[in-house]
Amino acid sequence: MKQAIVARADLGMSAGKLAAQVAHGAVGAMLKSPTGPRQRWLDAGQKKVVLRVSDEAAITALAVEATDAGIAHRVIRDAGHTELAASTVTVIAIGPAEDTAIDAITGDLRLW
Repeated sequence: MKQAIVARADLGMSAGKLAAQVAHGAVGAMLKSPTGPRQRWLDAGQKKVVLRVSDEAAITALAVEATDAGIAHRVIRDAGHTELAASTVTVIAIGPAEDTAIDAITGDLRLW
């Protein structure tokens, strides 16, 4: 079981901003996941991987793939209080789900 959090590389987010956006995504997707997979992930140590994509279109495509696969996910839009304009899409978190299901969607992406 794992969760993939995929962030946009084109925004130039500071390390702190990136960490906050990744955290928002991780929590949001976990809360949307079904009880069974969520509990197995929690019991297994909450494995996460943080990956990168080039732009918002890539996040939109990942959301479609996750929806088609029936995997809980959450797209994060920034509130606009600090570095980014309000409603800027920053991150998608996918899962938790079985490693193979996550890898089928994100396996070709680069680590952050």
